[in-house]
Amino acid sequence: MSAPTENRSTVTEREARQVAEAARERDWHKPSFAKELFLGRFRLDLVHPHPMPAEESVRRGEEFLAKLRAFCEAEIDAARIEREARIPDEVVAGLKELGALGMKIDPKYGGLGLSQLYYNKALALVGSVSPAVGALLSAHQSIGVPQPLKMFGTEEQKDAFLPRCARTDISAFLLTEPDVGSDPARLATTAVPDGDEYVLDGVKLWTTNGVVADLLVVMARVPKSEGHKGGITAFVVEADSEGITVEHRNAFMGLRGIENGVTRFHRVRVPAAHRIGSEGAGLKIALTTLNTGRLSLPAMCAGAGKWCLKIAREWSAEREQWGKPLALHEAVGAKISFIAATTFALEAVLDLSSQMADEDRNDIRIEAALAKLYGSEMAWRMADELVQIRGGRGYETAESLKARGERAVPAEQMLRDLRINRIFEGSTEIMHLLIAREAVDAHLSVAGDLIDPAKSLPEKAKAGAQAGVFYAKWLPKLVAGPGQLPTSYGEFRHGVDLSTHLRYIERTSRRLARATFYGMSRWQGRMETKQGFLGRIVDIGAELFAMSAACVRAERLRTRDEHGREAYQLADAFCRQARIRVEELFGRLWTNTDDLDRKVVKGVLGGAYTWLEEGIVDPSEDGPWIADATPGPSTQSNARRPYGS
Repeated sequence: MSAPTENRSTVTEREARQVAEAARERDWHKPSFAKELFLGRFRLDLVHPHPMPAEESVRRGEEFLAKLRAFCEAEIDAARIEREARIPDEVVAGLKELGALGMKIDPKYGGLGLSQLYYNKALALVGSVSPAVGALLSAHQSIGVPQPLKMFGTEEQKDAFLPRCARTDISAFLLTEPDVGSDPARLATTAVPDGDEYVLDGVKLWTTNGVVADLLVVMARVPKSEGHKGGITAFVVEADSEGITVEHRNAFMGLRGIENGVTRFHRVRVPAAHRIGSEGAGLKIALTTLNTGRLSLPAMCAGAGKWCLKIAREWSAEREQWGKPLALHEAVGAKISFIAATTFALEAVLDLSSQMADEDRNDIRIEAALAKLYGSEMAWRMADELVQIRGGRGYETAESLKARGERAVPAEQMLRDLRINRIFEGSTEIMHLLIAREAVDAHLSVAGDLIDPAKSLPEKAKAGAQAGVFYAKWLPKLVAGPGQLPTSYGEFRHGVDLSTHLRYIERTSRRLARATFYGMSRWQGRMETKQGFLGRIVDIGAELFAMSAACVRAERLRTRDEHGREAYQLADAFCRQARIRVEELFGRLWTNTDDLDRKVVKGVLGGAYTWLEEGIVDPSEDGPWIADATPGPSTQSNARRPYGS
């Protein structure tokens, strides 16, 4: 029997929802292509013509990529990192010298000042040779100290910390706790005000870079008291502060080189001047940071797709079975086509979202979330297909292949390394809910009070009147549109006809909006419990976004005479594959086993099927499901190991 978990905080579902809702960016000050897509409005004008980077940005970006590529080829031994489960100090020292720690940091603080577009290209490049090195750089810059300070820090904080982050110091982001994953309402680490300081106590889990970090962004709960608003708050903390102990370095199925640990804070004193933003703004800072920070994961997923395509092409042309190359067998060819078309689409989604982030004309919170969700899911599928194409060699480790005289292709490692992306920075299930909440925001803004059981009758009446006005204007627009006209989007006909796919996106966007409205009408306040339905709605939107990006990218490449004909072919193949997935998802909106699944789950939890578990031996060892995180002094040795020490 496992020991019971002690000191579990009790938070109601409503309280947890209120905390998450309070951290949301409520207003939409800029247009959003994806938000409009979910509302049945295909705003192609927001993404076409494809936004382009400034010439100077391209020059600096390409110059750095050339240096980074040379460094990756000469200095990063991916097999050694996998074998030793750590990134050598000299590799990190080289990255510091190259300026890779400060890719997104303004040059006035010692950084390179690269655009989001080229930052992501750099991550894709580094991640292709070693996902662990990519994770190190991403965790440091995308969610570590530089990004929240860039957006919310004071000038004094930027002057103090950004030069260090640009050249010498590794940073980490500490939010998750042993009993806190995607539900921040349970956050237990505290920051108690004491004069001009705060005193931190608590335990943080899965601190990527935490074992080697010099600077930390820590989320802690400030108790409400006189003169203190309280709430979850963000702090910059020196990693070598007295009272901080890295108690354990975690090991995972993949990304074996990452320095991820468990960090305990015991009476750690942090100057109030190191608080980022106001008290209670911590979660909003974290979520806002992730709006662009999430793009680092699809960057590495796009890079993984490129590698999968390269290996699939080379291997399936070399390997012969039954008298012809493996690639010419239809069953294998379909997999290669999927990898090629999806890689094209993932890069299209990434480049479009990145350039939109650089231009800052659009609100990309949904686009970035869709890129993360779609990229992580599709990259995993591509890696899985590559392993299948390689057969037994796909399952065999690169080290074993090399030992018996064959090319050391780490296909199984790629599969293991990519698996975490479906969990990192918001699991697929959480991303579905997050995106769904934003997708239905317009509905909740006008009709939320109508379906809220806590609202009074006068409030519901007022909401009903507002909803009536909104839907009287909105619903008729979902009936017809340019997608029904054969001549629409004619500028996308060049040998291959992509206009048919754009018309499909426009029609399907309206169909998606109608389905969402029907679901809200049917379930009202219970809509948020229909996670299967909401997940499929989001997945349809993700496919439509990817189709849009693929078509727009193909046209951009055509106009610039950069493999335009081939780009049109890939976009066409991707859109045809995506349309099949979309139609399947629509069918599953209303024909599914969601209700039956809930009954089975209740039976499982109630012990009705324990007889089904008989006949096995569970190799798991005894222990609590969740480790005790009671505040107090550490009883373990400090596993912190800064690079170069």
